Amino acid sequence: MSVRTSTIALSLLTGFVGLAPEGHAGGVAPLSGEVLGEVRNSAGIAQMGASVMIYNRYDKLIRQALTNDSGKFIFDALTPDIYSVKVILASFAPVFQRNISVAAGSENMLEIHLASILSTIELLPASASKGALMTDDWKWVLRTSQATRPVLRILPVSSSSQSHTATFTETTGMLKVSAGDGDSISGTTAQDLGTAFALATVVNGSTHVRLSGNYGYMANSGLPTAGFRTTYARDKDGESGPQMSLTVHQVSFPGLAGSANPNAYTGGDESGPALRTVSLGVLDKLDVNDQLRLEYGAHYDSVAFLERLNYMSPFVRATYDLGENGVVRVAFSSGLPAQELIAHEGDTQAVDLNQDLAALAMLPRISSMGGQTRLQRTENLEIGYKLVRGSRKYAVAAYSEAIADAAYSLSASGRFLPSTDLLPDLDSRNYLFDTGDYQTKGFSAAVTQAVGDHVDLTLAAGRGAALVTDPGATSAETAADVRDQIHQKQRAWATMRASMTIPGSGTHVVTSYGWTDPRSLMPVHMSLTGDTNQDEGWNIMVRQPLPRVWCLHGRLEATGELRNALAQGYLPLNADGQHAVLTNSPRVLRGGLSFLF
Repeated sequence: MSVRTSTIALSLLTGFVGLAPEGHAGGVAPLSGEVLGEVRNSAGIAQMGASVMIYNRYDKLIRQALTNDSGKFIFDALTPDIYSVKVILASFAPVFQRNISVAAGSENMLEIHLASILSTIELLPASASKGALMTDDWKWVLRTSQATRPVLRILPVSSSSQSHTATFTETTGMLKVSAGDGDSISGTTAQDLGTAFALATVVNGSTHVRLSGNYGYMANSGLPTAGFRTTYARDKDGESGPQMSLTVHQVSFPGLAGSANPNAYTGGDESGPALRTVSLGVLDKLDVNDQLRLEYGAHYDSVAFLERLNYMSPFVRATYDLGENGVVRVAFSSGLPAQELIAHEGDTQAVDLNQDLAALAMLPRISSMGGQTRLQRTENLEIGYKLVRGSRKYAVAAYSEAIADAAYSLSASGRFLPSTDLLPDLDSRNYLFDTGDYQTKGFSAAVTQAVGDHVDLTLAAGRGAALVTDPGATSAETAADVRDQIHQKQRAWATMRASMTIPGSGTHVVTSYGWTDPRSLMPVHMSLTGDTNQDEGWNIMVRQPLPRVWCLHGRLEATGELRNALAQGYLPLNADGQHAVLTNSPRVLRGGLSFLF
């Protein structure tokens, strides 16, 4: 062999040795784990297209996937921690599994059975075939991988062949028919008898559109009311873009005379001037780093009732993730309630139609003072902390809040005060009374304990400013005298809440009791940093899934709600020898039927 040939052979041998993988005595253990599983119905048939969402220990959505044609899904490269998995598919009851422990190098296999009443998730050890490079449980990954799909699908090129993709995907909807009283605690447009709907879809795979609306007749007059809300967001480079929303309302006020004396309340049921509102909102987010996230935006509100009022309401919330040590949040809002933050709790583009309907139901709180229209506005600065330890959650928060032209429900006769200081309440046969401006500071603490997979118990307590009157106060003669009777004092409050799902029937029950000084009115603080608020009195809500109707491709639910059953939190007032009560939580009884598809 010549010297030149030997040199070439030696070079090739050296190259092959350099390309060969390095050997290790024991190997290096992987630093991440996986969660994979199969979704089937009660008959054992694989379900394709089911939405599977995985949350971290702070209930924050970190990833989302769709099952393939074999009903399988996978979440790989997960940091060792505690996770939760939620599965949603039309025509089936959703299912949620907590406390899935992912260790380094572990494979957690989930066997999910969907049913129309009660769905289940079972955690099984992942199957493994010794000596095989890849088990059958993993081969489906190749078929769903974007990187390998062009190789596995080699088709002849034809000028007539076109790729057809569905314009509308992930379409879900809800239709509600309900009857009963409205809820003055949040200024809602809940009707005596009304119909609400919500529809969500993804257009061309990247544009998220939601449309919701309600139409009905008010409880106090039988006059019509309507509202519509549309939200729009577009994904770019795998990240969700800004969310824009447009909300409009038109509500006819009862018993207001014509243009000759527009502020005089006659007590009749004839239609008067209409309340019209338009709100344009924008919500965006910014990940400063891996731990810090900013959510910010504003909404511009135009309210027309006898006169036009325009307000810009900015808001911002910063979330700092401390890992296993919890989450810290700081939030600020000014003007009208920050519906985008309240309805967009957490970072997720998953559709929650109930939250859209709740945001649609919130109306600006208007009142009248001396014949001039006033709009309640709030400036709120809040800081909160949340910690999760296994099945238990801890939360604390402190806030400073300033409220201008605070309006509450007044139960009294029409002669209690001049008509220029009273407006008919939209949600009841009471009036709205402007109590003026006040500032409050408070704090709250809450702990939530999960008992198994079907019961959650919450205990919350705090302290804040309450509105009180002196028992021996002299009778007032004017609206200004009534406002002078009302002043603030710090009061403690406590709330106990239980949420449970009854196995077998699927009945979901939420009941709570809120205690505070019964001779005071405790203003409700809508938290921007947590999901626990104070309740007033005894409340109960029941949601019952109904048997599936063969001709409907969806599911039916019956709902019932009773708020403040014991009629607590009423503040007594006295003017010109007449008695009245002021409250922000009148007794409410509602029921309805929902169709989800």
